[in-house]
Amino acid sequence: MRICSLLPSATEMVFNLGLGDHLVAVTHECDYPAEAVGLPVITRSAIDNASSSSRDIHNHVSQSVHSGSSIYQLDHDLLKKLDPDIILTQELCEVCAVSYGDVESAVRLVQGDPQIVSLEPTSLGGILESIERLGQIADVAERAAELVEQLRRRSDHVASVARASEARPRVLSLEWLDPPFVGGHWVPEMVRLAGGSDGLTSEGTPSREVTWDVVTRYDPEVLVLMPCGFELERTIEELRQAYIPDEWSRLSAVQSSKVYAVDGSAYFSRPGPRIFDGLEVLAEIIHPELFPRKSPPDAWRRVFAGGP
Repeated sequence: MRICSLLPSATEMVFNLGLGDHLVAVTHECDYPAEAVGLPVITRSAIDNASSSSRDIHNHVSQSVHSGSSIYQLDHDLLKKLDPDIILTQELCEVCAVSYGDVESAVRLVQGDPQIVSLEPTSLGGILESIERLGQIADVAERAAELVEQLRRRSDHVASVARASEARPRVLSLEWLDPPFVGGHWVPEMVRLAGGSDGLTSEGTPSREVTWDVVTRYDPEVLVLMPCGFELERTIEELRQAYIPDEWSRLSAVQSSKVYAVDGSAYFSRPGPRIFDGLEVLAEIIHPELFPRKSPPDAWRRVFAGGP
């Protein structure tokens, strides 16, 4: 069995299910676990994320989407050479991976008849279903069921402990800083289970751009910065560079020093097993009185009104 993963989250699932030896190719963003780093890379990005600002990345992505072009390229020659049996991809987000249409076109060049598996969860339950589905396709259903049960128990534990608090602070999770986007899909559900209240978006719906006026009126009591695809230090650097309006200093979260930067790439952007680590991170942030910190130092950090 030869598996080609076009999603970092799918790559993590594959390794969690003990199928790493079957991976023949991954994306340029697949950096976890460490064993994935040395595998053949079959995609590249048209955007230099490392040297571009949040605003520049946003503008480039918007222009690409409006023009119908992709920000990711697939190495057709390598795909043909590797001749995978299973290709893991998604149709959920145009800016998260190679487009489904591009994958379908590329598959026509492959000698065999690979199975294209689209994984597109929008909730924690959907992530667990994706793991189960991959387990069935790869003939490791029992192993997948064990992993799903472990993750479900962790989620249930967080929710049970969080219910002990009557306080449900207003939480704002920013998936992008310039312009501001509120976190969507599974993030509002994570906030609820961790004992917070998300009043700017609904569970299962995509992230969306908001104005700083909307943020000011909402006046979050806890502000979590989780830019999509950014690690902790990059998030902190973006906070230093991004446009922050005067209203920022009047937010309740800023006034009470409850502004936190997290490793969005590891724990919030990718709908794989580490999302459940992210749930525990949120619980530590929202209710530290109930959840003593167990997450690593590079998972999250408190930042302050004027920056870190």
